[in-house]
Amino acid sequence: MTPTATKSEQDNGDRLLAGDIRALRKARGLTLAEIALKLSRSVGWVSQVERGLSVPSLGDLRAFASLFDVPISLFFSHDVPVEEERGVVVRAGSRRSLGTSESGLVEELLSPDLGGSFEMLRSVFAPGAELKTETRRPTEEAGYVASGTFEIEIDGVWHRLGEGDSFRFEGKPFRWRNPGAEPAVVIWVVSPPVY
Repeated sequence: MTPTATKSEQDNGDRLLAGDIRALRKARGLTLAEIALKLSRSVGWVSQVERGLSVPSLGDLRAFASLFDVPISLFFSHDVPVEEERGVVVRAGSRRSLGTSESGLVEELLSPDLGGSFEMLRSVFAPGAELKTETRRPTEEAGYVASGTFEIEIDGVWHRLGEGDSFRFEGKPFRWRNPGAEPAVVIWVVSPPVY
């Protein structure tokens, strides 16, 4: 690979990282000034990061991950081998993983980036895994159970779903669990993106 090609790939990765950071800030309704204050950085630096003019260090990425409550792995693996596919196609072996098996939930980002009006995730819930405390997000969400048994409580009502079933809700409290002996795989769509 030529030095020019390597530089071009790095620039593309920096641009995707910048877009992800900007999308996360906007999804959480935060201003540049609020982010700068929380990170003890200048507004100018945060603005440069969001425009791809400054590249955050690993420590900075850890601070962004903590601030946005996302795994640091979200900021890596922007590799797309075919330039024409960048921002359009996500190959099965190139998905960004957003979780660990220890938590009982592993999610893979199916969307090429976080810059659109929604994100699509492949969520794998381990047998017995559950979200014990209900959560509420300012989002519209939908899911399709690809395999396994999945239970979701939406606004105080539990729903037991199996392969081929789907759901949708907006801005309501929810929690989930996998009561089965096999992993449950759910394709989840969230608007606006939260990762």
